[in-house]
Amino acid sequence: MQLIKIEKIKGQIVLKSGMHIGAGDTEMRIGGTDSPVVRHPHTQDPYIPGSSLKGKVRSLLELKSGLVGISKGAPLAASHLENVPADKKEEAKIILKIFGTGGGDAEIAAKLDIGPTRVSFADCPLNADWKSEAVKNRWSIFEVKSENAIDRIKGTARDPRFIERVVAGAKFDFTVTLKVLGQEEGPLLDYLLLGLKLLEMDAIGGSGSRGYGRIEFQFDDKTIQTKFDELKATE
Repeated sequence: MQLIKIEKIKGQIVLKSGMHIGAGDTEMRIGGTDSPVVRHPHTQDPYIPGSSLKGKVRSLLELKSGLVGISKGAPLAASHLENVPADKKEEAKIILKIFGTGGGDAEIAAKLDIGPTRVSFADCPLNADWKSEAVKNRWSIFEVKSENAIDRIKGTARDPRFIERVVAGAKFDFTVTLKVLGQEEGPLLDYLLLGLKLLEMDAIGGSGSRGYGRIEFQFDDKTIQTKFDELKATE
């Protein structure tokens, strides 16, 4: 196993709808929202955590592979491979090579030549040019969306809550790196792009089923953009 190269995928994430990735702040402030978004502690700008991207891409690929039942809802690990059907084993190994496996599975991973985690998702900061344009035009970066439940019998709203979102149209810079450990690992990049395509078809952050977190990837590399646009994620 030898490091051949490190693929770097860069570009922008464009919000097609309001996005909410929670800050985990449970302290309620007077006049505040019930659920604020995560922000940089110094600039107070919103950002997309790399962990949010990695976790969602991995979960979507595992759902597509049909292996979620084998792992009983937990992230796929090397210890699950003995229960994976023969026709799914290669795809399972690709997922483990890209995203890694638990530390307790190190011995099994070594025997199966899975190796270390290949992918790294950086935190995605607010794009500087978009922020500058927003300031110039006095655009708001945040919005507060009011939500409530409906009493099916009375037909009235109840349990109001106020969710902070980053506005549609905001842009974030993203960088993903992929270690290539051998000439035979070329397909890992294509599989990673498939995961990003699935994410673009789904949503990032909370309340995706209610229309939050729809995104579009725009890649700096035109070759990767073309390959991404031609992907058929559902086939």
